[in-house]
Amino acid sequence: MPDIQALVNEFIIKLKKRKVEGSQETAKLTAELLRSVISQQRVPYNNQAGALIDAMKAVGEKLIAANPVELAVGNIVRRVLHIIREEDLSLTTAAVAGLNLSAVSDDEDDGEQEDHPVLSAAAVAAAARSTLRPPSLQTLLEDMPDSAAIPQSSSSGGDSEGKSKSADKSSRTRRLKHDIIEAVNELIQDISTCHEQISEQAVEHIHQNEVILTLGRSRTVMEFLCAAKEKKRSFRVFVAEGAPRYQGHVLAKELVARGLQTTLITDSAVFAMISRVNMVIVGAHAVMANGGVIAPVGLNMVALAAQRHAVPFVVLAGTHKLCPLYPHNPEVLLNELKSPSELLDFGEFSDCMDFGSGNGSPLLHVVNPAFDYVPPKLVSLFITDTGGHNPSYMYRLIADYYSADDLVVQRRPVSGN
Repeated sequence: MPDIQALVNEFIIKLKKRKVEGSQETAKLTAELLRSVISQQRVPYNNQAGALIDAMKAVGEKLIAANPVELAVGNIVRRVLHIIREEDLSLTTAAVAGLNLSAVSDDEDDGEQEDHPVLSAAAVAAAARSTLRPPSLQTLLEDMPDSAAIPQSSSSGGDSEGKSKSADKSSRTRRLKHDIIEAVNELIQDISTCHEQISEQAVEHIHQNEVILTLGRSRTVMEFLCAAKEKKRSFRVFVAEGAPRYQGHVLAKELVARGLQTTLITDSAVFAMISRVNMVIVGAHAVMANGGVIAPVGLNMVALAAQRHAVPFVVLAGTHKLCPLYPHNPEVLLNELKSPSELLDFGEFSDCMDFGSGNGSPLLHVVNPAFDYVPPKLVSLFITDTGGHNPSYMYRLIADYYSADDLVVQRRPVSGN
């Protein structure tokens, strides 16, 4: 069995060195690592969900700090935290329902005339909300009247009752971890198949003889366009080259190899060509809670051109790219600067040094940002693996995948005596 700490450290090194490329691959590897942590995490009999959440936050803090720009890491950490809370809530609700059913059954067998007091709605709600600390039987019964107290069992049955409770706790621990791991497996499967789920919707959005514009290279966009081609749609694709990394060149070659009519254009030609375009379809690095998009640099210019010419601007993004944070949150790092060598050779850059000043400070500064921010007002539609959504609906979609308690991935401070 591999050492979990060694696996975590190895993945952190990969994140720091940018060895993992692409949000999908990053999200998948993060989910697989967290699944291993859950599988080998020892949890106490009480506060099982709280112990797992603390373990996830301890690992999640390190992973997020290793590469803050890759928001998919934090997204998956928060998704797993939400899964833990949901599965613990499900088991707690089932346990409360079982207590009520058992009470009703005992009441019917005894044949007593007086009504058997049941747990109040407040007690059930409190139990359901307390996902960090699964309520004990004593906590649930505190809200019951004194007349409902369960009679004490005889001392002769104390040992067997203790063994039964210990077995029930152990069984619940195993079931909780099993249910969480099963849910994480479903999450990994959703991440792996997000391209196929999005591509199935292509025929609903791309029509005959249309002209589609995209920028840079996105596997989701490529699969989306190719899926429409396989459905006998005839259309043309304009690909902006995406300087300075020129990923558009790679996408154009891939589309031609798949039989699509493709035209490669420079980024500066977008405004000149946008009037001939029927729809802009692009990928995203992340989708924020307000519907804004963190995307490859240059896409804000494309979105402005599309708005100016009333061309729909469609963003394709898997649900693992949905981030519950807002752009103004201090935890969000919107951008990073790439190497200046992508714009200017180091030999040419040395010619711009001011050696006359004595300190050799450069007169020329090169700024090479990796991402753009596209505000939600410029986005016409989001297409995810769950369907198409307006930007104004993204906050509601995000609420289904994340818990408000996990927006800031930080362990609870340990209080002193």
